[in-house]
Amino acid sequence: MTLELSDDDLLRYSRQILLPQIDIAGQLRLQQSAVLIVGLGGLGSPVALYLAAAGVGRLHLADFDRVDLSNLQRQIVHDASSLGQLKVQSAAQRLRLINPQLDLRLHEAALDADSLGAAVAAVDLVLDCSDNFSTREAVNAACVAAGKPLVSGAAIRLEGQLSVFDPRRADSPCYHCLYGHGGEAGLTCSEAGVVGPLVGLVGSLQALEALKLLAGFGEPLVGRLLLVDALTTRFRELRVKRDPACSVCGGKHAE
Repeated sequence: MTLELSDDDLLRYSRQILLPQIDIAGQLRLQQSAVLIVGLGGLGSPVALYLAAAGVGRLHLADFDRVDLSNLQRQIVHDASSLGQLKVQSAAQRLRLINPQLDLRLHEAALDADSLGAAVAAVDLVLDCSDNFSTREAVNAACVAAGKPLVSGAAIRLEGQLSVFDPRRADSPCYHCLYGHGGEAGLTCSEAGVVGPLVGLVGSLQALEALKLLAGFGEPLVGRLLLVDALTTRFRELRVKRDPACSVCGGKHAE
């Protein structure tokens, strides 16, 4: 892995490097980082675009679905020429145009317990951009087992939410602490609908939280759940505590 920035890198990322919270040291940390994005839909699109543009060195893209016409209203990493393509292939083409230096690893099949565990173990951070409860639960369990931070986002109808779960911290809850075995109705965007800019907003916030964790600046959303009401353009924050009796993370830290 490169331990210095080239002249082209210094120019490409100059606006980030100007920030004292990031500087050259933070940019190098981004360049040396590996991230897994689970889902290349409405949330995963802005996540992938912003992390690629920001200079995260290696992106693992996981999605077994193909691009459909109904996706194009919100899944901005894809376009009309991508119809019928695997989403990971479509996204990879777009991301390479934005940043040819990217190291992309594509997971085109559904991740089972073994492959998900291996994919999580191979990265520094995971972003859950999926659209169903069972996948979120599986990703959370894999992150807890591997000790990897998880940036989790969701959006449906006109409501979104975002939180960060970091098993490296003794005070951090996990996704299961918050939602248990069935905290969601199970509806997807195809059933309930969603407005495009809302998933763009939540996905952009997920990308921001990822950059903060990877580069080491700011205060991540650990122990906090951010709720977005797109109808009134209001944000609300709830405190979330770790459940010592949680069946997923309860035994990870001594009380």
